[in-house]
Amino acid sequence: MAKKKKKFSKGLTVFLAVVCFLAGTVGGFYGYFKLTLPTDSDSYVSGDLVINFLELGNKYTGDCTYIKAGETDILIDAGSKTSSVSTIDAFLKDNVTDGVLEYVIVTHAHEDHYAGFATNENADSIFDLYECEVIIDFSQITSGKESQKMYKNYIRERDAEIEAGAVHYTAEECMTQGKNVFDLGSDIELEILDSYFYYNVSDTENDHSVCCIINQGDRHFLFTGDLEKEGEEKLVEMNELPEVTLYKAGHHGSKTSSNDVLLSVIKPEIVCVCCCCGSSEYTDTEENQFPTQAFIDRIAPYTDKVYVTTLCVDYDNDKFKSMNGNISVISGSGEVKVECGASDTLLKDSEWFKASRTCPDEWKK
Repeated sequence: MAKKKKKFSKGLTVFLAVVCFLAGTVGGFYGYFKLTLPTDSDSYVSGDLVINFLELGNKYTGDCTYIKAGETDILIDAGSKTSSVSTIDAFLKDNVTDGVLEYVIVTHAHEDHYAGFATNENADSIFDLYECEVIIDFSQITSGKESQKMYKNYIRERDAEIEAGAVHYTAEECMTQGKNVFDLGSDIELEILDSYFYYNVSDTENDHSVCCIINQGDRHFLFTGDLEKEGEEKLVEMNELPEVTLYKAGHHGSKTSSNDVLLSVIKPEIVCVCCCCGSSEYTDTEENQFPTQAFIDRIAPYTDKVYVTTLCVDYDNDKFKSMNGNISVISGSGEVKVECGASDTLLKDSEWFKASRTCPDEWKK
C-alpha cells in the first residue's frame, strides 16, 4: 500500500518559503563579503599593480625596477652592468608577453642605472630586445660625460629606438610641455615629478635623476633614482609630495640620500633597497657600505619594513647571494603585500644586519 501523503497548511507553506528565501539571501551576502572583503588573516589582492625590484646577476650594486600596472609595462633603469641584460631579459620575458614596454624611464647617466640600455653595437640592449613606446630620460649630464663610451652607446641605442617609432621626452620636456602625467588605466597614473636639476647642471650626476611617483588612489609609490641631499631639498620644495606606501631607497641606501627633509614629508611604510648589501665596491669603510648606518638611522623612525635585493659574500672572490632576492610589492583592492623571491626576512632581522650594523632604538621595540 502506498504511503499516505502528509498535508501542510497554506500558512505553514508560506512561512517556510519566507524562511528559505531569507536564509538564501543572508547566505549569499555572507559568501559575497567573505570572498571579496579583506580579513586579518587572508586579504584579497587583485594584483592591479605589481612593482618588482630585480636582482642583477652579479656582485655589483645597480637599479632595475619593472612595474606591471594592469596591462601596462614600465621599466625604470637597467643596471648594473651590460652583462645584466640577460638577467633582466629572463625576468621580463615571463611578464612582458607582447614584447612591448609602454614606458621606459632612464633616471641618470651612471653605469649602474643605464648599462643595460648602453651596450656596444655587437650586443643586444634592452632597446634591441623590446619595443619601447615612450622613453623618458635625464635632461642634464655632468661635464665630460658626452665623450665617454657608455654614454655614446646609450645615445646611439636610444636614438635607434626613437627612429623605430618610440616617443621620447627628457624630464625637462615632460614638465615644460605638460606631459608629466600618464594614465595607466585601472585608476593608476605615472607622474614625473619636477626637479631643479632638470634645468640646471649639478656637480654630481646623481642629482640629475628623473624622479617619479605611481599614484593608485590614496596609495603612492615613490622613485627618486640616486637623488642626493640638495636634489631632495629641491624635490620637496617643487612638489606637493604625499605620504607614500613605498619608497625605493635613494642611491641604494647611501649616506647621501634618504635625508630627513624628504623622509619627514613622505613617511614611507615600505622601503626597498637595490644594492649588493655589504659590498666594498665603492668603499672599504664598513659603515658606509650600502645600506649605510646613516640611512638605517634616518629610516628607522618611519618603518622597519626594509628589504634588500642582494648580499655580498666575498667581493674579492666574486661571491654573492640573494638577500631578499627579487622583491615584489603587490597593491590591489586589499592590503599591500610584499613577496620576495629568496627570503621574506626584514633587514633588521638578517644575520648581516646583526653582525654589521647598530640597531636603532625604534627597531628594538
